[in-house]
Amino acid sequence: MTKLEEWAAPAQSIAILGHVNPDGDCIGSCLAAYHFIRKQYPDKDVAVYQEQGPEKFSYLKHFAQIRHTFPEDLRAELCICLDVSAPDMLGGFAAVFEKAEKTVCVDHHVTNAGFAQENIIYPQASSASEVLYTLLPPEAVDKEIAECLYTGIVTDSGVFKYDNTSPLTMEIAGKLMACGIDFGRIIDDAFYKKTYLQTQVMGRALMESVSFLDGKCIFSVVTRKDMDFYGVKKSDLQGIVEQLRLIDGVEVSVFLNETAVNEYKVSMRSKNYVDISQVAKYFGGGGHKKAAGCTMTGTVYDVINNLSARIEPQIRRHGQEDADV
Repeated sequence: MTKLEEWAAPAQSIAILGHVNPDGDCIGSCLAAYHFIRKQYPDKDVAVYQEQGPEKFSYLKHFAQIRHTFPEDLRAELCICLDVSAPDMLGGFAAVFEKAEKTVCVDHHVTNAGFAQENIIYPQASSASEVLYTLLPPEAVDKEIAECLYTGIVTDSGVFKYDNTSPLTMEIAGKLMACGIDFGRIIDDAFYKKTYLQTQVMGRALMESVSFLDGKCIFSVVTRKDMDFYGVKKSDLQGIVEQLRLIDGVEVSVFLNETAVNEYKVSMRSKNYVDISQVAKYFGGGGHKKAAGCTMTGTVYDVINNLSARIEPQIRRHGQEDADV
């Protein structure tokens, strides 16, 4: 019996949770677990609870069954958290986790301290979807589950180009492809496809970006006023920080999304040597060495100045190490 079967077998009511502002790995891993449990245990009451995710992932089976609210009296016998690095990343669904009889967490974030009763955390994995694959019986991975897991792996590995991509990642991806999935379409839909409005707001963010720390870093901001003007949701802002990272000469890209007055969701990416997970962790966030985030308060320049104070020593130290070689 695999780990997921071991958890699910004795529970009659099962809640599956992801993180706030769900991305492809969060949605993919949650729906893969949901599909597996429904298929193996059709008599169980199982549901995915999370915020509304980007419509581009609607090609995944059961995407429309994701619940965006929950009954106040919900007391799940089992709560499975996927791709969630800390309890505060559950957002408004934290109450579901807190009231559950048994809690487990399946994740790959290096900053995850193991907040559930039972935790499976592989920081070396490309994605939560990759970790989840290892907890499933291989023969149970059908085309629908494979589409979900492949979506998660593709999005969190940057289509296999980030350094969290390992030989095991590629081996698992190959096995998922063998299930008959349209892997080319999944890559296009999950990673590259954007609406006209998403392209417009990204264009504005790139045009108004500002470099700092001698061009080694770059940041851009999208305010609530900007979002209202373009008619976009926060899920439409995915990809901007990655596009900033690709600019020649940039080591760290920072994208700020205004969530309230003087409050910003901070997304960061690094290219080579800066460990931004430590930067994010200092400000109460988390993530990976080259992809992390947090929430910060103050003016835009307060936020950037505070981030700079944590990023600059790493850049300076790297420069000294190069000079010593």
